Amino acid sequence: MVKRQILIYDTTLRDGEQAEGISYSLEDKVLVAHLLDEFGVHYIEGGQAQSNPKVMEFYKAIRKQPLKNARLSTFGMTRRKDTKVEEDSNLQTMLLTRVPVVTLVGKSWDLHVTKGLRTTLEENLAMIAESVRYLKKKGLEVVYDAEHFFDGYKANPDYALKTLAAAAEAGADCLALCETNGGALPHEVAEIVAAVCRATATPVGIHAHNDAGLAVANSLMAVVQGATQVQGTVNGYGERAGNADLMVIIPNLMLKLGQKAIPPKQLKRIAQFSHTIAEIANETPNPRQPYVGRCSFAHKGGMHVSALQRDQSTYEHISPEEVGNTRRVLISELSGRSNIQYKLAEQGMESQGDSNQQKILLDRVKQMENEGYAFEGAEASFQVLARRLTEKYRRPFQFKGFRVIVEKRGSEGQMVSEATVKIEVNGRTYLTVGEGDGPVNALDVALRHGLETDFPQLADVRLIDYKVRVLGGHAGTAAKVRVLVESGDGKSEWSTVGVSENIIEASWRALVDSLEYKLMKKA
Repeated sequence: MVKRQILIYDTTLRDGEQAEGISYSLEDKVLVAHLLDEFGVHYIEGGQAQSNPKVMEFYKAIRKQPLKNARLSTFGMTRRKDTKVEEDSNLQTMLLTRVPVVTLVGKSWDLHVTKGLRTTLEENLAMIAESVRYLKKKGLEVVYDAEHFFDGYKANPDYALKTLAAAAEAGADCLALCETNGGALPHEVAEIVAAVCRATATPVGIHAHNDAGLAVANSLMAVVQGATQVQGTVNGYGERAGNADLMVIIPNLMLKLGQKAIPPKQLKRIAQFSHTIAEIANETPNPRQPYVGRCSFAHKGGMHVSALQRDQSTYEHISPEEVGNTRRVLISELSGRSNIQYKLAEQGMESQGDSNQQKILLDRVKQMENEGYAFEGAEASFQVLARRLTEKYRRPFQFKGFRVIVEKRGSEGQMVSEATVKIEVNGRTYLTVGEGDGPVNALDVALRHGLETDFPQLADVRLIDYKVRVLGGHAGTAAKVRVLVESGDGKSEWSTVGVSENIIEASWRALVDSLEYKLMKKA
């Protein structure tokens, strides 16, 4: 395949915002636009100005903070039927945005022309041609979005091609073929894009939706057949099942198809970029998102890890560093000795035991996982366990016992939690008391009171997150629970786990691991 420059057209601020649950403030839109500009996309679609006042405010705001690299586009429809272009409110609103690019959507499926627009096929061709010609005379770059093109082509190929010809002859700079319903298969897209590229000299683009889970595949097939512009959104955000995911398309274009897309240095930070946009959109990053998800290069099976240590290409199609991601080896009941060796080496603990001690550690991990522990989400607990099983390690404190009292006075009274903790540090016994918003908080306070004299560095530790999962719910209130505690000290974060039939004991185990891990880091 000949190496070409593929133009990346981002519509996160328009199509992406049509996703359920996503709504950007004006400040968010400006920030996303500048992040996209820095990232290296070629076009940024700001939205349809006629749809709501915030979009026009965005275009005004971006004029005060102009983009450095990308071309800004606005979006709108061809003129209405039986209306002059000079009198069409939508076209006039697009001009008011004062941007260099206009993306004009028109009908290419005869069904939509006759049933949706309720006009003639000839009038629709005139609507397309006159709208494009009018905007070109205004000195604008025009991307023509052929809505429902693939369904339209399958129903009436001659007419679908006529709609493209009308736009091209009027001066359109790019003909973007829209797979609007998201149901076309890759071989269909390939055949149709190839036919279009044979029929026109105007550059062709692709705009795919993901209703059948094929938006990325369809976009890539379009490029293989000659498309030079790819439209999509960051993380695949969009209406219904979403749009084509640029975070997957771009690495595939550059690493698999050998095409030019964004600057190579930006590809190495695409994982971070993906997560940044997710944060702004208030969306949790998809951990299994190809290339950029945190699970994309996570290895759990012992056989996989053993092979990876010999040759990374055995279970990785690219190096994770190429997209700014990291390799992760997980510890679980599926682990083999290779997992243990890898994790110990990763933490600088390869000298913490011989092969026999590593087998003991592996057996202990498998036993605890069978009891309900999950170390793959609590690597700090694994490190603490590994240290505890070595002969030279001495635990910084010894647990002697605790008591928790939870009291509620009156039907409207507040809950009061009080914990008493007994521990031994350097041969000295401490009996401390703590109050908290709940029993776990009270235990945490009491435990710190007993340790703060000998270990003042624990004052930096903060609880970031606390999660409880019931294991084997068929046992009802007698079921085991798994508690995951995420902690941090302002410099790093770590997760620990505890399991018990008693939620207080499970929480205590996770808390103890968290504080011991902090002290272990200083050792």
